[in-house]
Amino acid sequence: MSKLKELLLLVPQAPDFQIDWQSIEINIMQDYAAAMKETQQNPKYHAEGNVWIHTKMVCECLVKDEEFQTLAERQRQELFLAALFHDVGKIPTTKLENRDWISPNHATVGANMVREKFWREYGVCGTKDLQNFRETVCLLIRYHMMVPHLIETNRPEQRLIRIAANGELASDCSLNLLFALSKADCEGRISESRQDGEETVFLMADIAKDLDCYDKPKCFLSHFTELAYLSGRNVTPETELYNDTVCEVIIMCGLPGTGKDTYIKTAYPDYPIVSLDDIRREYNISPVGNQQEVARIAKERAKQLLRKKKSFIWNATSITPDIRSKLVSLFTGYNAYVKMVFLETDYQENLYRNKNRKDMVPSSVIDKMLAKLTPPERFEAHEVNWICI
Repeated sequence: MSKLKELLLLVPQAPDFQIDWQSIEINIMQDYAAAMKETQQNPKYHAEGNVWIHTKMVCECLVKDEEFQTLAERQRQELFLAALFHDVGKIPTTKLENRDWISPNHATVGANMVREKFWREYGVCGTKDLQNFRETVCLLIRYHMMVPHLIETNRPEQRLIRIAANGELASDCSLNLLFALSKADCEGRISESRQDGEETVFLMADIAKDLDCYDKPKCFLSHFTELAYLSGRNVTPETELYNDTVCEVIIMCGLPGTGKDTYIKTAYPDYPIVSLDDIRREYNISPVGNQQEVARIAKERAKQLLRKKKSFIWNATSITPDIRSKLVSLFTGYNAYVKMVFLETDYQENLYRNKNRKDMVPSSVIDKMLAKLTPPERFEAHEVNWICI
């Protein structure tokens, strides 16, 4: 039996939906449970105590919910695992500041921790089905904190549509699952603000239904309109924007050894390539260490192509949102149509391919990159494709 099947067997089943906490703590959470028991929370929002107590309360609230019990089995699996792991990011981020316990950015950190764990330990990678499952869990973790606080933000409708758009990439991921997790997260605590949080979740669910993105992505007239709206511009999904792009830039994303070069030769054989690996070879720069000079040279070459309005490939790992956002800002500044292509393969196959590359990257470096890896979300470019090869 695969490790993933063993994991899924511990998801509570009908008719009683009982949670086997002893088996979960021993078989799933052995890396996290002890640390979560030692991780404190602000009693103003979590008078129940530590993170492990809160996690168990959230999961118990979730499985007792009639909406959860009527979901398809796969959705129950994804939602329960998201609840089980939703606060693991508090382990490394929690600190005492001005006499208050805080856990800044724990949702994003937790999503990355779970992605790495699922990818390496459970083999949840390398096929569209496994990718869909993994990223649905990770996206739910990534955004579980946002819903109860949307009422405090500008344009909460835009933020809901932006999250829902990820359903174009991970088809299982939808706002209705996120609302179920956020509701359980509010219920599974002792706090004076608990009721306010629950009411906000219900309000956002009603708004999502009115926006027609409750259980599916919102429809847009074009990719140009979608990127403009999701980027925060003052347009509506029904607006038809003028296509002023003059060339196309393909941003490759993925770990070393996923087959980016092979994919490019097949999909874009005639496109010029700005390759960071090629620049390293040309200037004899190691892939380990400071890469600022490599990036500078690559951007100068990209600008030369952009000035000539020539389409090209940006061939690098591009594994984090910060790196990608700077690239998109540069390319769209020259009126380029930007498409991101994220490639992944089975973890062991990834390591095997890397060993057979001309410029092999140490496996320890790949593991560090995997810990940082965040696949591009739908809002990051005109088009975003996730491909398993």
